[in-house]
Amino acid sequence: MRHKKKRDLVILSLTVLILFASIFGPEQMARYKDRGMMNEISVEAVDSSGSGYRYTLNSNEKLWLLSECLNHQVLPESELSALTRVSAQGVDYEELMGTYAFVVNRQGPSGLEITDDRIYEICNQEIGALKERKILPESVREVDASSYDAVLYSAIDVLEPQNNMSVWKVSLSTSHQNADKTNRLIDAYVDAATGKMYGFYVRTETVWAEMEPEKMMESWSSYLGLTGQERYESENPLLETATEYLKYRFPGMKDRSTVVTIGFYEGINELFIKII
Repeated sequence: MRHKKKRDLVILSLTVLILFASIFGPEQMARYKDRGMMNEISVEAVDSSGSGYRYTLNSNEKLWLLSECLNHQVLPESELSALTRVSAQGVDYEELMGTYAFVVNRQGPSGLEITDDRIYEICNQEIGALKERKILPESVREVDASSYDAVLYSAIDVLEPQNNMSVWKVSLSTSHQNADKTNRLIDAYVDAATGKMYGFYVRTETVWAEMEPEKMMESWSSYLGLTGQERYESENPLLETATEYLKYRFPGMKDRSTVVTIGFYEGINELFIKII
């Protein structure tokens, strides 16, 4: 009998100890661990290559962002004064400020962007793609480093800087401005990630009457992967200086759209697709 009481007492004691440990044990261990970590600096290696989330702009959003950056910049006062004396075509977009910024990328291409030594090769590749799609005439000549300048820009939504893209602007060099521009690319905006051409100006021997602008725009839209194309009638056609043109609208961002113009300047025989 005495042995049974002793056994019951042991069992009861163990039960109390277990209950006490389950209630107060974790808290005491946490306090002990905290005391060991206080005033100590620890370093832990973390593989962050696949962590986080970065929103990637689609083609419609890129087109809209580039359009906003080229259209709604605020120039510093010194450059505003300069515009009263020189043509806007000669303005360097460097150091521009505003809600949307189109600025020279001084850091150069990242590992995911077209490099300086490949931009002309990629540009010629895309010229070939546009010729195949009947957007550019076959007579348009290739570009090269000796005749053209290529500058890398960043287009940024300043208020939402996660919305950004890099763009190469490829232009006929100023040292060749008096040269024969026939069948030459004058300017082009090239996506630094994909190589696609968002817009261009090109001199050509082909005239507007020989072109099919509706089909050209459909093909250009498909080339860029754009969606939601629709015809657009300008509210003030007097603002357009081209002799011949058609306007289209594409869904963009923030419930707004991008207006794209395909047109032709007679006299100089310049074909263009522009988003500004």
